[in-house]
Amino acid sequence: MKKMIALVLSVIVCTCLFVGCGAAGTNAQNTRTITDGAGRQVEVPEKVESIVCVGVGALRYTCYVGAQDLVVGVEDYEVKPGMTRLYNYVNFDKFKDLPVIGTNGQPYTEEIINLAPDVIVMSKSASVEADDLQSKTGTPVVVVPGSDTTLDQNAYDTIRILGELYGMQTRATELTNYLKGIQKDLDNRTKDIPDSSKPSVYVGGVSFKGHHGFEGTEAGYGPFQLIGAKNLADTTGQNGAFNIDLEQVLSWDPDIIFLDFNGMNLIKEDYAKNPAYYNSLTAVQEGKVYSQISFRSSASNLETALADAYYAACVMYPEQFKDVDPVAKAGEIFEKLLGSNPYEDLKEAGYEFRPIKIGEE
Repeated sequence: MKKMIALVLSVIVCTCLFVGCGAAGTNAQNTRTITDGAGRQVEVPEKVESIVCVGVGALRYTCYVGAQDLVVGVEDYEVKPGMTRLYNYVNFDKFKDLPVIGTNGQPYTEEIINLAPDVIVMSKSASVEADDLQSKTGTPVVVVPGSDTTLDQNAYDTIRILGELYGMQTRATELTNYLKGIQKDLDNRTKDIPDSSKPSVYVGGVSFKGHHGFEGTEAGYGPFQLIGAKNLADTTGQNGAFNIDLEQVLSWDPDIIFLDFNGMNLIKEDYAKNPAYYNSLTAVQEGKVYSQISFRSSASNLETALADAYYAACVMYPEQFKDVDPVAKAGEIFEKLLGSNPYEDLKEAGYEFRPIKIGEE
């Protein structure tokens, strides 16, 4: 009897070993290695069929590449509609009922383990180390640079890495070529405009860590950088978004003012308290105050920033952009990056390209 039991156990063990070795061999044959945005060599499945995205920008760029159908879990803010996050808005029906796998770059490890995605896509802004997350979940983690500006190398690298990861290299190349074409078009139209002919500009109402009023501005403002604008905030020595002393804006007295819609309620409230301040600005007196559709929401939304750049350029340089309809151009950009054009929905929600009369909004 003991011999019989020993024989049965031997058969079971050998069978398990055979099956286990066979599975491991299959997995090894169906993987490939890619270099991620942190320079790590990551072994991933030959065909990636499911992912979760951790950290700002990972899901956004996944949508730009057209791989949103691979997503099986999202961070908590993605299950809430986001009009100023257009990648979320146009895909909200896909995302709203997905399991929540983290918050603001902090992953929920157990939820990810339970979902068992093929790959975790993580932006550099996430709050964890990629190797640590990979070790805890047993799932490959691919880091992408993301971008908090507009068309920098990080944006292009993110598109390239995700195209390779998802097996969508053709789409990634097409998107890269389109964006480089946008960059070249804006540069060609503006590069020969002498600084002496450029109007001075100020952008207010810029969001950073919440909404801000007229004092919220930005040095290195992405849409302005793309068109070589004479951004007065660039003269302050600051970097990025910040609050400026309103007396400084009065001293500058910019030729043209742009306002981010996210700050309009605060600007309206401040105008009601101090209309004399605003009415003393030349741009307000001459009706040279214009909108910018909010592109900063969970970092930079590339499609909106590019549309903002074209609208601002049409205002600042009407001769060089006389053949451009900024609304039609926005629609083209939205279609290329998002697969649909939600401009009319933005307009209905109060976000559109138009002159602004402060105090009458």
